[in-house]
Amino acid sequence: MEFEKCSIPDVVICKPKIFGDNRGYFTETFRRDKLNEFLGFDVDFCQDNESKSAFGVLRGLHFQLPPFTQSKLVCAIQGRVLDVAVDMRKGSPYFGQSVKVELSDQNKWHLFVPKGFAHGFVVLSEHATFAYKCDNYYMPSHDTGVAFNDPDLAIDWQVKSEDFQLSDKDLKQPSFEEAIFFDYDVNLYK
Repeated sequence: MEFEKCSIPDVVICKPKIFGDNRGYFTETFRRDKLNEFLGFDVDFCQDNESKSAFGVLRGLHFQLPPFTQSKLVCAIQGRVLDVAVDMRKGSPYFGQSVKVELSDQNKWHLFVPKGFAHGFVVLSEHATFAYKCDNYYMPSHDTGVAFNDPDLAIDWQVKSEDFQLSDKDLKQPSFEEAIFFDYDVNLYK
């Protein structure tokens, strides 16, 4: 497995080695020890989630507040998605900036989205099955987010606005200006 830091270095692409022959392929999709060694701290995933969505479904941008903040390790098991992570850590040199990575069943990449980031994705293929590993449990009372189409974030989702399919929750997320932020100087991994 290879690891690659993104334009915001705390967000990491995990690129598995794929061994294929006429029977199909084999790949090791996750190694906690290797990921933790690369990150320089321990992430202990405790909850797995999966969603299936059609073209244009946009889920996000979501995050959880302390003490239920979450790191996520995400991938597209089937299809293609544009995955987005937004730095919500006030004081960070990357505050308000985003990372966009296409994840697919072809590249088999995983994206590590650390605590302190809002996360979302949009489906680029006809359908996509998306998997998430989380290092904290989902807690509805601490769930929040930021508007996917906020002009301050200026995210190009690579899908026409008339093709978006959104939940009521995601249509009502606060603007970036009104969102809740994390303090960059606070270690969220204590």
